[in-house]
Parts: sequence; structure tokens; C-alpha cells
Amino acid sequence: MPDLSIESGFAGPVIGIDEAGRGPWAGPVTIAACWLDVTALRALVPGLDDSKKLNAARRAAFHATLTAPPHRYAVISVPVETIDRDGILNATLAGMVAVAQALAIRLQEDGVGEVAQVLIDGNQMPDLALPAQTVVKGDSRCLSIAAASVIAKHERDRIMLGLAADCPGYGWETNMGYGTKAHQQGLASLGVTPHHRRSFAPVRRALAEAS
Repeated sequence: MPDLSIESGFAGPVIGIDEAGRGPWAGPVTIAACWLDVTALRALVPGLDDSKKLNAARRAAFHATLTAPPHRYAVISVPVETIDRDGILNATLAGMVAVAQALAIRLQEDGVGEVAQVLIDGNQMPDLALPAQTVVKGDSRCLSIAAASVIAKHERDRIMLGLAADCPGYGWETNMGYGTKAHQQGLASLGVTPHHRRSFAPVRRALAEAS
């Protein structure tokens, strides 16, 4: 289970950052940053974990707690147009910079203090003007990164459920845009939507086959 062992090594606010949706063929990539108030962890510990280890109901419950005071967060969903223009990695890293900066400003405005460290899930470092480090498997190790993973996953799933209602037939209500069999069948029979990532090979193939 994630804990605050890494966060506790810094004398000041520590932000955790994670993303949801780098791999899907459709929909945005969503990035979240979270700062946890250590005086208000009773509703989170034990139980808060990597979003992939929690079901939707548990994520929703944690999301409600994490996005309410005294905790602080920022979240952004990068659209498919940006993903196709910049590439999924660059789009994700730019989103990480945006949420880190937004949350750092909020923490200062709210009197919490200047960010001491940003903890980023994975091994790719964005070009941040803040002290930062990457943490491999951080969503399973750092509570603040686990919190960010839950926020990002819940927010993105909510977006994909809305897109599924607008574009039925691709199974987005369950696969969240990943390349499942239902999604493959939808592409073959219904074609490419404006919400598909045209820079991804399966979508490019679908476009080529339709032309």
C-alpha cells in the first residue's frame, strides 16, 4: 500500500502527479496533481491505492474526499487534437507541467506554502520549474501520487461515459477508449469519430481502410 514515506522527507508541501489514459485509442489523456493535508487522512488511510486496484465505486468515494477541502488538487484533460499534434508523451508531460503549476499557485494563495517537491509517477520527467523527481510505480508507493491517480482516472472515466452516450457502438462505457474487441468492431463497422486519436496506428489503419 502507498504511504507518505517519500513525502515526509521534505519540509513543505509535496504534490503527487499521475495520469490516466495514455494508451487508449480515443478520448483525452487526463492528468491530476494532488496535495494531501496530513491532518485529514482518516478517510483515506488505509484504503487509498493505485486507481487500477480500486473499483469504480471506491474511486468515486475517494475522489469526493480528495477534491474537497482540506486537500487541494488540479486536473486537466488534454484533447485528442493536442495528442495528435504533439504526440501522447509530449501532451502528457505538458499536462503535468500545467497541473503542477496550477496547484503550486493555489497552495501559495491558500497559505499552505511553497511546494517543496513534486512526485511524478513513472520515469519521464516533464520540464518543470519546480523541484521534482520521478517515482517508478509511484501510484503504489506514494500516497499523494495514488491520490492523483484516482482523481485522474475518475475524471477521465466520467468524460468517456459522456462520449460513449454520444457515440454508441464502440464500448467506451466499459473499455474507456482502450483497444478492446468491442472497440475494434466499432471502428470496423462505424468508422473513426472525432474523438479518436488519429496518430495511433489502429486508428490510422481504420482511416486508410475506409478511404
